[in-house]
Amino acid sequence: MFLSENLKFLRKRRRLTQQDLAEMLNTKRSSINNYENGTTFPPVNILIGLSDLFHLSIDTLVRINLPGLRESQMYVIEHGSDVFVKGNEVRVLATTVDARNKENIEIVSIKAKAGYTTGYFDPEFISALPNFQLPMLTREKKYRAFQISGDSMLPVRDKSWVVGEYVQDLHTIKDDHPYIVLTLNEGVVFKNVRNELAEKGSLRMISLNTEYDPYDLPIGEIREVWKFVLYITDEIPESADNQQIYKKLEQIQQEIGKMRNQAANQT
Repeated sequence: MFLSENLKFLRKRRRLTQQDLAEMLNTKRSSINNYENGTTFPPVNILIGLSDLFHLSIDTLVRINLPGLRESQMYVIEHGSDVFVKGNEVRVLATTVDARNKENIEIVSIKAKAGYTTGYFDPEFISALPNFQLPMLTREKKYRAFQISGDSMLPVRDKSWVVGEYVQDLHTIKDDHPYIVLTLNEGVVFKNVRNELAEKGSLRMISLNTEYDPYDLPIGEIREVWKFVLYITDEIPESADNQQIYKKLEQIQQEIGKMRNQAANQT
């Protein structure tokens, strides 16, 4: 059990003294000191008070080693994804940090995608990935960068890098927003997503390039979801209007070619 360590950790995180906490729980400071030292275990009414005060379940207070979590993981738990309260399948991400204990943004290249499909939960695999930092991104959330392939999300071009924010609770996915999704059978895909989990138990995966048909991704196929934050490319993207014009011109040229062939065969 981790209650004593967690109590001291949460109290200091809220910048409370033992006396402050004792007054909030209508108990004695010496009792708080005993709970934090592990010499006595709090009664049920105090456990309920701690749960209400810190917005955490009693199970989390007792069973989860909160001081051992990273800041991004604490942020997730404190903002509504407590596994014992919400019933979510919370998995502690394998992550890396720099020399100042700041979380890195790991880089998953096209070449690394195949390994990532099976090694995404393996700390050794994740630690071997290259990484970097983006100072403008908050420390309270977890980010990862993926290199995309193909033209299904134009104007985000082939081999561009997309940075995503880890999504802990799939039910928070917003309709018609881009997400990077790790799937069981397709690997890493980058699509606009429509959240149909409540109605169909699936996500509707939609490409920006209309040549690709939408499809449904069952929840059982989903391994990770990352909310799109930004993308990095070394090319200036063409406008969508220009791309459509080019495609129409190509179609016209193909039709003209067919007509010429037909005319040649008739003579």
